[in-house]
Amino acid sequence: MTQPDQLQTATFANGCFWSTEAVFQELKGVEKVTSGYTGGHVPNPTYEQVCTKSTGHAESLQIEYDPAQISFDELLEVFWKTHDPTTLNRQGNDVGPQYRSVVFYHNEAQKEKAENYKEKLQASGIFDTPIVTTIEPFKVFYPAEDYHLNYYKRNPSQSYCYFVIRPKMEKFKKVFGDKLKAGA
Repeated sequence: MTQPDQLQTATFANGCFWSTEAVFQELKGVEKVTSGYTGGHVPNPTYEQVCTKSTGHAESLQIEYDPAQISFDELLEVFWKTHDPTTLNRQGNDVGPQYRSVVFYHNEAQKEKAENYKEKLQASGIFDTPIVTTIEPFKVFYPAEDYHLNYYKRNPSQSYCYFVIRPKMEKFKKVFGDKLKAGA
């Protein structure tokens, strides 16, 4: 078992944190996933403030992971493959700058890896339109209100969870089955 001081942190924004949290929670080596807000200028924002589109914050995930079990590169792969990085301020029906696609890097190595992955993905021709994901320095993370945390696990029958997150999770588990925690 890795000691807590050996865990590393990744911070991503790639749409509604309810669905992105559900994805990253299932990965082997991910010890903790916290939904919240980052990238804006308002201290300690509330969900209601972020929804006004005036705080500059994105719905984000703070991921604590064990690099001996899962690498930052593997987290980037999941990040890029589980959302559409070509839609500006939008993921599916969720529209607004709070749903933008961002890698918030914690150090130069993360920055370089994120930039390289983005460049290779753009050059691959997989997408017909340019990737709009930004790569920005991490500054501060504000955890979301308690009712947002573990939302999918606590509310699997809620309509958004059932019709939006559940199909995404089924696809995710097929693509990343070898990276899932036991029982996921």
